[in-house]
Amino acid sequence: AQRNPSTPQSRVPSPEHAAQGHIDSNCPTTYHFALMSATLPPVLDAWRMVSACRVFEGGLAVSSMPRLTAALVSDSGRCRYVAEFGRDALGTGYVELRLEADLELLCQRSLEPFVLPVQVFQRLGFITDEAQEAALPEGYEPVLLDTEGGVRLPELIEDELLLALPGYPVKPETDVLEVSWPPDVAMEDPEPMPNPFAALVSLKHKTKQ
Repeated sequence: AQRNPSTPQSRVPSPEHAAQGHIDSNCPTTYHFALMSATLPPVLDAWRMVSACRVFEGGLAVSSMPRLTAALVSDSGRCRYVAEFGRDALGTGYVELRLEADLELLCQRSLEPFVLPVQVFQRLGFITDEAQEAALPEGYEPVLLDTEGGVRLPELIEDELLLALPGYPVKPETDVLEVSWPPDVAMEDPEPMPNPFAALVSLKHKTKQ
């Protein structure tokens, strides 16, 4: 995956960030980690990330997400992401995604391209078996880890962006062309069409006489 000049990294959350919806997390409110690799790893050890309360922040090129670009008009632009790993008060391991991207779609009403600003905030709970999905807290979406406990963060980001796309993209404030017929015209019976063979039939009758 391509990367933003701002290197994906573990970071120290600000007091404002720590106060936004993290009271149920067992992660410390202040922590320091070394810089991670320059590119976001395709596979992460989910449980290791949860135990360390890792936070990744950076950008992914839209062009690096083929399933997403198939639904777009253009593959330009980047998705800005924050991915925070943790464990809640019930012991559920999760990753919390906050995504922002400007995606170019085709308006199904005007057939013109337009840019749709997309924002996603979603907490994903880790499971190792599909039967565990029912036990996730309310508001969590399940993520099935592989047999080694691996999670593919770039794919999760792409999945969430795909889910955020509207099923029927329409550019805001697009004019709708409505055609209505006057009642008297709409209710009139159509005039009968002349039979092109009527003259021929009449001519045959005259010939027999």
